[in-house]
Amino acid sequence: MPEALTKKQFDILEIYAKSGVNHSQRELGRITGYSLGTINKLIKELTQMGYTDGDKITDAGLLALEPYKVKRAVFIAAGFGSRMIPITLNTPKPLVRVHGVRIIDHLIDACLEVGIEEIYIVRGYLAEQFDQLLYKYPMIHFLENPMYNEANNISSAMIARHLFSNAYVFEADLLLADPSIITGYHYTSDFLAIKKQRTDDWCFVVKDGVIVSEKVGGDGDDIWQMVGISYWNKEDGEKLSDDIETVYTSPGGRERYWEQVPLVYKKDRYKVRIRECAEDAITEIDTFNELKAIDKTYDV
Repeated sequence: MPEALTKKQFDILEIYAKSGVNHSQRELGRITGYSLGTINKLIKELTQMGYTDGDKITDAGLLALEPYKVKRAVFIAAGFGSRMIPITLNTPKPLVRVHGVRIIDHLIDACLEVGIEEIYIVRGYLAEQFDQLLYKYPMIHFLENPMYNEANNISSAMIARHLFSNAYVFEADLLLADPSIITGYHYTSDFLAIKKQRTDDWCFVVKDGVIVSEKVGGDGDDIWQMVGISYWNKEDGEKLSDDIETVYTSPGGRERYWEQVPLVYKKDRYKVRIRECAEDAITEIDTFNELKAIDKTYDV
């Protein structure tokens, strides 16, 4: 069993694994934000552990990264998208085209680019339309959510709850501009978030990098706007499998949002970190007017 990595060791080893080429210590410092002294120390540690040979990652290093490898991606895509009417009357929101490309394609392409090929889509509204994805993405597995119109998105998580270990969980209607935010390795469970001084959207209150509460709207130095992309490690994914079912089957459970399971109702069992995201890296198109503002072909 490989020795567990510290977060800083992981960051350096992941860069080696992702690029496959040697980086100068100055370049590694620029990428990670660590000092040159820290970089030098980390390289020595990783070399002594046999995980690098000074120039590139070794087979032992790849084995050490294996527990952190993303195994699969789960897309929550069953909803109606009522605020996008009229376009969603005939098309599920993730399949709406922006500048000629379906919204969900950018997310799937980013997963495939880093080697995540086990892909599940939980569908409900106009479910058969998602079959068109199979022409481009034959590896996709579909999961059917018959409760999409009677319960909140926790019903989709209920369908896919056994797949959350070592997995990304995506809201399927996010327009991705920076595919590099999807990585093939992940150190710990986290939620993508944007640092804000003030927001009216769903946000996290964060202390020392850890989410301590979720709410709608907030201001202050500890506020981070939620982005609907999260990652769950093996341990947390296994806990979610049980906890999602417990919350879903409790009184009022069907009205919950799925992320409230680890962040609100069972938060004492999890330590979920935030992962910073640039504001222009991803866009949630909430309304038809917002779609028209982004893609003028709809503004007719």
